[in-house]
Amino acid sequence: MLASTVAFGLMALCIRLASQTEPTWEVAFFRNAFGFVALMPMLLWPLLRDRRPLASLRGDLRTTQLPRYFVRCGIGIVSMYCGFWAIGNLPLAQAISLAYSSPIFITIAAALWLGEHVRMRRWLAVAAGFIGVLVIVRPWSLAFTTGSLVAVLAAMMNALVAIQIKQLSRVDKADTIVFWTYVLWVPMSLLPALFAWHPPQGITWLWLVLCGVLGTLGQVLWTRALKLGEVSALTPISFVQLPIV
Repeated sequence: MLASTVAFGLMALCIRLASQTEPTWEVAFFRNAFGFVALMPMLLWPLLRDRRPLASLRGDLRTTQLPRYFVRCGIGIVSMYCGFWAIGNLPLAQAISLAYSSPIFITIAAALWLGEHVRMRRWLAVAAGFIGVLVIVRPWSLAFTTGSLVAVLAAMMNALVAIQIKQLSRVDKADTIVFWTYVLWVPMSLLPALFAWHPPQGITWLWLVLCGVLGTLGQVLWTRALKLGEVSALTPISFVQLPIV
C-alpha cells in the first residue's frame, strides 16, 4: 500500500504538468491507454518466469463478474475525471488534500458495507479528517469555491471503488481485476477525449507516458493490498502522498 501511495503521488505531479497544455479528458485517456500498455509486461512476466504457454493467460484473466466491472469502472472513471480536474485546476496542495481524503469515506463504507470492525481510534481519526476537510473547503467563507467540491466528489467515488475492489477480490485475482479495469477504462475515456482533442507536443508526451506507467503500478499494488488486508486499515496510508506533492 505504501509503494502504491508513492506511485500515485508521483502520478499526480505528472498529471499537473500534463494538464498545463492538455484537457482533463485527454489526460485521463492517455493515462489509461499508456497504463494498459504498461500492464501487459506485468501480466506476461509470470508466464515467462514459470515457462507457461501464452494460452494459460486467458484462464488467469477469466471472470464471472463482468457486470460488476462495468459498475466499478463507471464509478472509477467519474472519480478519475474529478480528481484529474482538481489536480489541474486547483492549488495542488488543496487538490491532493481533498482528493485523497478518501480514507474518511472508505472507513465509513467499509463498516457499513463490508462489515469490518472499526475501532474507536479509527472513528476518531475519521472525525479529525472530516474536520480537516471542512477547514480546507471552508464552506462558510468567501474563499469557498465549487471546484473544491469536485475534489471531494473524487474522494467519495474513490471510496466506492475501493469497496468494490475488495468485493471483486473475493473471487478474482488482483491481476484479473486490474486487467478488466483497463479493458473497460480505455474505451470509456476515449469518447470524451475525442470531443476535446488537442495533439500533445514535446515533453508533454513524457508526462502522459509517466501518468500511465505510474498509474498502472499504483493500481496493481493498490489492488493487491486491498485483497490482502482490511480496507479501513490500509487506506489511511494514502495520506503519505501529501508530503510527496
